[in-house]
This record gives sequence, structure tokens and C-alpha cells, in this order.
Amino acid sequence: MALWGGLLLAVLVAVFVSLGLWQWRKWDAKTTLQAELDARSRSALVTMPGTPVAAESLRYRHLLLQGEYDADRQILIDNRTHQERAGYHVVTPLKLAGSDLRVLVNRGWVPAPGDHARRPEAPVPAGSVEVTGIAVVPPQRFFTLAAQPATGWEPVWQNLDLERFRSTSPHPLQPVVIQLDPEAAGGFVRDWPRPDERADKHLSYALQWFGFAASSIGIWAWFLLRRP
Repeated sequence: MALWGGLLLAVLVAVFVSLGLWQWRKWDAKTTLQAELDARSRSALVTMPGTPVAAESLRYRHLLLQGEYDADRQILIDNRTHQERAGYHVVTPLKLAGSDLRVLVNRGWVPAPGDHARRPEAPVPAGSVEVTGIAVVPPQRFFTLAAQPATGWEPVWQNLDLERFRSTSPHPLQPVVIQLDPEAAGGFVRDWPRPDERADKHLSYALQWFGFAASSIGIWAWFLLRRP
């Protein structure tokens, strides 16, 4: 019985520690990204380059952009919520001044109409604009509720997919998305999520799993000491 109990203990401790490390790594990744955002976004304002650059060189930089919005290629990202209300994120490409390069600008959240078959009003500022915002690198893997069209242009998307935008546009694209500053003109609701959102829960779960591992060892030791 002692042998089988020891084997069971080894399996349980290994599982608990593995789960704890998994949650710990998620906490560490989120807090590291938040620290990077805090450090980079508070640095001096940087002008958006007029040629494509590596995404990591722009991640979380506070950027200044000048150019004109391309209203014909505006995207509505569906299934976005704000204060438990359904809506869309409004993403509009900006043609940089003096360049053919486009940069996608997330101008914020708008509520969905009562009739979901209708699209919300999201007017695009005309003429030359100057905007500021934080550059983020969007994910490359998505969960989709339905198959996305392989060709053609659709104004409503389930996810913000840079590769899909590149495939439907003849113009070069910077590999980041700008989250428009809250005080910048021409935007909507901009309550951007923090990278470390729910990080404290991951830390709490990690400590719980480590606690289960320690408790299992303690209970096993107590039974061993009670044996005659």
C-alpha cells in the first residue's frame, strides 16, 4: 500500500506543480507585457515611419501619425463588448502623408444597433488628420464563429487579421494596429484593456495549485509518521 500511495502522491504532486507553473507563466507573461507597455508608452512621442518596419520595434510605442483616413476600407470588428453591451470596434486604415503605406487605426467601440442586420454609424474624418495612439501587435490566431470569405471585401469581420487585410489591399501595411488615444479627435469609446488584465487571478490559481502540492506531501508525511 505504501508503494501505491507513493506513486499516487508523485503523480498528484507532478500534476499540481505543472498546473501551478502554467498559471505562473501566464501571470508572468501578462505582467511583463504591462511593464513593457508602461515603459514604452511613457517615452517621447515617436513619428510613425513611412516604410514598413518590424512589429516588435513599434510594440507599445506612443506614436504620432499624419495622413488621411481611407473610408472605403474601414472595418467593423464584430462581437466586441463595453460595459456588457454588444458592439463593434471601428478600424480605419490611415494613408500616411508622403507615403503609400497604410496603418490600421482602431478608433474605438460603438454600440450595435437593435437590428443586428444594420451596421452602426461610424463616420470617418475627412481630409488631413494628425492622430496619436499606442501601437499594438494583434494576435495571429483566432477563434471564429463562422468561416470567413477567402476573397472579396467585407466591411464586418470577426477578428482583426492583418494578413487578411494585406490580401485584399494593394497597398503596403505597417504590421501594427494603433489604439487611438482617448483625447485624440475622430474616435469613439476607447477603454482599452490592459495587458495584465486578470493577471492577479492567474497568480492566485498558481499559488492554489502549489498549495495543493504542498498539502499532498504534508498529508502523506503525516500518515507515514502515524504508521507503527
